[in-house]
Amino acid sequence: MLIGVPLETAAGEKRVATVPEVVEKLIKLGFTVAVQGGAGEAANVSDEAYRAAGAEVVPTAAELWSKSDIVFKVRPPSAAEVGLMREGGMLVGFVWPAQNPELMQQLAAKRATVLAIDSLPRQLSRAQKMDALTSMAGVSGYRAVIEAANAFGRYFNGQVTAAGKIPPAKVFIAGAGVAGLAAIGTAAGLGAIVRANDTRAEVADQVVSLGGEFVKVDYEEEGSGGGGYAKVMSEGFQQAQRAMYAQQARECDIIITTALIPGKPAPKLITAEMVKSMKPGSVIVDMAAEQGGNCELTEPGQAVVKHGVTIIGYTDLASRLAKQSSTLYSNNLLRLTEELCKTKDGIVDVNMDDDAIRGLTVIKDGSITWPPPPLKLPAPVAKPAAAVAAPKAHGHGPGEPMSAKSLAIVFGVGALALWGVGLYAPASFLSHFTVFVLACFIGYMVIWNVTPSLHTPLMSVTNAISSIIAIGALVQIAPPLDGASADRPSALILGMAVLALVLTAVNMFGGFAVTRRMLAMFRK
Repeated sequence: MLIGVPLETAAGEKRVATVPEVVEKLIKLGFTVAVQGGAGEAANVSDEAYRAAGAEVVPTAAELWSKSDIVFKVRPPSAAEVGLMREGGMLVGFVWPAQNPELMQQLAAKRATVLAIDSLPRQLSRAQKMDALTSMAGVSGYRAVIEAANAFGRYFNGQVTAAGKIPPAKVFIAGAGVAGLAAIGTAAGLGAIVRANDTRAEVADQVVSLGGEFVKVDYEEEGSGGGGYAKVMSEGFQQAQRAMYAQQARECDIIITTALIPGKPAPKLITAEMVKSMKPGSVIVDMAAEQGGNCELTEPGQAVVKHGVTIIGYTDLASRLAKQSSTLYSNNLLRLTEELCKTKDGIVDVNMDDDAIRGLTVIKDGSITWPPPPLKLPAPVAKPAAAVAAPKAHGHGPGEPMSAKSLAIVFGVGALALWGVGLYAPASFLSHFTVFVLACFIGYMVIWNVTPSLHTPLMSVTNAISSIIAIGALVQIAPPLDGASADRPSALILGMAVLALVLTAVNMFGGFAVTRRMLAMFRK
């Protein structure tokens, strides 16, 4: 089958649906690839690069659309492009079926099969490799901070110079989804003081891990709406949220808004009064501008200055990093193609029994199949009541210290056992046995009180420390103190001692190195 990649015709769109590196992998899957001439120029990809990767460069859009079995696109096709599409062909790309009902009817009339990458069920972990929404949101979040920095009148990071002290910029990010988290990391990396808010309380730790401060709304309500999005909140929550946003607008220099609710206009978070309260020279980047905007004064596609505040409502943030966006997007489509062509023979199979493929497929052979049925996610496995109650019956649970009663019993039994051994064992054995028992008890108590997530680094460091065999090897290698040659070990023993010392050194240093790297994962 032939995969066609046309030149994007939407105004200002610079991305391309595949790049030469991915063309080579599509050919290995058994497909042939054709690219319209100039399709990658805005993303700094030449026609020669496509030819070198094995793709055919087609001069006109009409020829490309008419000959392609599958068309990879970024933006939804125009009515003119649908007219060029071959009967019964396949389209893969952003479609937004809820917002484009007329386009859906036009594609159905062509008896097309349409896979809308924006309809991917993001709840499925195996779908993450195909999730173009996440890929583009990450790029957009990064670019939003760059646009804000360009419009802002001073440094992001604070500095002390001979000419005076420069305070760090204060950045507030409304919404801590993929785009918001990317913006938080970028702004924090530039040295700004970053604050963020989201209706989903579970993202607070992610905000903090990226160097931001999570600003909580003084109102208790769960905000997760499924699929990685937030839900519409109650009026009480929205009122408390507006009060918090008003305070942040007065204090912060830059506001970046990312709030979107699927199938609905973007919620209005920043009012005109909040804009008026901001300091002159402040910046707002409204990433939800394409869906109406989170700011009341946003003009989609434009950067305007109102009340001394620059309000950026660009709808092509991902396209402003066309090379990076195109690479990520084409990789997402490659992973989708691998799922459609598991036999690697260049023939796609739209398996409607596959939850991920079923969610993507909005039209199948001319029949509109959107919206898909709800996903049947497996219910969490409930733990048996006896297993939950068992730790309480013993007076302690995993990771908890023993109760005083249990500890006294253990000590008593241990003392009786030690007394019994002492009656019959020789004195030399008893001293070694006592040290052994105490070591076991202390080691048990130490490990018992360590957080379970740190058990693996604990094992690696104890593995290093336990290499006491190095002492024995050193004793064998070292010459006798009195210089007596009769006590020197044989060459075989010396060789084994040296080998043991080398292996033990590797074990020791390796154990400490592994521990250090693993503990680094728990630090900010």
